[in-house]
Amino acid sequence: EVHLVESGGGLVQAGGSLRLSCAASGFTADDYAIGWFRQAPGKSREDISSISNSDGSTHYADPVRGRFTISSDNAKNTVYLQMNSLKPEDTAVYYCGAVTDRSPERRGLVAWYEYNYSGQGTQVTVSS
Repeated sequence: EVHLVESGGGLVQAGGSLRLSCAASGFTADDYAIGWFRQAPGKSREDISSISNSDGSTHYADPVRGRFTISSDNAKNTVYLQMNSLKPEDTAVYYCGAVTDRSPERRGLVAWYEYNYSGQGTQVTVSS
């Protein structure tokens, strides 16, 4: 059973930075992807970024490209989301997800509905 635990959320002023962590465990194969999606109150889930464990490819949604960076530390089984130049509209609960059986036809940023595992979420609040 794959297990994901997010951490690193908090309150930050606009223009500030936060780094989220997703500690992952339980993978039985190397072909999987981990990513982040978020949900703000009253809004639908929004895909943010994902990284493939097999080839290290990374993908970003347009609203965060150039501001957020996803990376992985395989030795620590942890995926990070470095968030810079934060804006009030980035305020949301951020979730880490993992997909272990992605359809071969799917490419690019992993969509939230593709994840078959997710964590409990961590709150990010950006004040203006």
